[in-house]
Amino acid sequence: MAKKILFQKEKKERLDKFLVEELNNLSRNQIQKLIKEGKITVNKKTVPVHYFLKKDEVIEIEEVKEFKKKKTVIKIPIIFENNDYFVINKPVGLAVEGNPKEYCLIDWLKEKNLTKTKDEEFNLRAGLIHRLDKDVSGVMLIAKNPTFFHHLKEQFKKHIVKKIYLALVYGVIERDEGQLNFLMARGEDGKMVARPLSQEGKRALTQFKVIKRFKNYTFVEVKILTGRTHQIRVHFFAYSHPVIGDKLYTQKRIKSPIGLKRLFLHSQILGFYDLNNNWQEYKIDLPKELKEILKKLK
Repeated sequence: MAKKILFQKEKKERLDKFLVEELNNLSRNQIQKLIKEGKITVNKKTVPVHYFLKKDEVIEIEEVKEFKKKKTVIKIPIIFENNDYFVINKPVGLAVEGNPKEYCLIDWLKEKNLTKTKDEEFNLRAGLIHRLDKDVSGVMLIAKNPTFFHHLKEQFKKHIVKKIYLALVYGVIERDEGQLNFLMARGEDGKMVARPLSQEGKRALTQFKVIKRFKNYTFVEVKILTGRTHQIRVHFFAYSHPVIGDKLYTQKRIKSPIGLKRLFLHSQILGFYDLNNNWQEYKIDLPKELKEILKKLK
């Protein structure tokens, strides 16, 4: 039997966000998946994931089995920890919010009781302020209390946080440095796309510096001034220099170096102001398996 919920708030609210608060047994990713499959409807009609609810609309949710997640065997190294935040070295292969059957970073954080406060937004995110894609490794920051959560969230919003990545991209970039300024939007197939400034989309800025050029590849340092979904991957794809190992945005004809089994993208540096307004910066070197790939290139 379908579960029915009457939306009674005066202010509009996004369907998936509202249901995360209403359904304790389902994650946001699970809810979005059910919406896409038509198992969650509004007024008996299928709606997109980003649908905004209006007062007195009726949400119907098909009965779904609760998924049991497999415990991860991936270790999550804590680089630094105090009363306000964790700094971790997120391993490649660990999703921040996984599919329904996948143990993910947010599960690890919930086990640390980071959801038992009076701040609903903090509880919903379990302290997560930013994300790294599943196939991206490196430094990541997680708030341990609502005060630091909102303090850092404001810095991300104002583009104060320093975010430096290392990437290997296809082809030889002739410029020593540059800025990618494509707008970003979600395409009809659900993937993010880059668009020229004359079209509609969200502002996204990516700066890069060439570290080393190889015969078929370029090793670059990348600084993102905004934090859009898949920003580096989409921008370099639009720049005709896609990130090596990217199965989502790279064309099939582009070959990865022998031995590379992941996306060659690593979060190296993260800098921010702590609650005492002191600048903090953390750095995690390129993983061994990526260093080995660079040694093999000519």
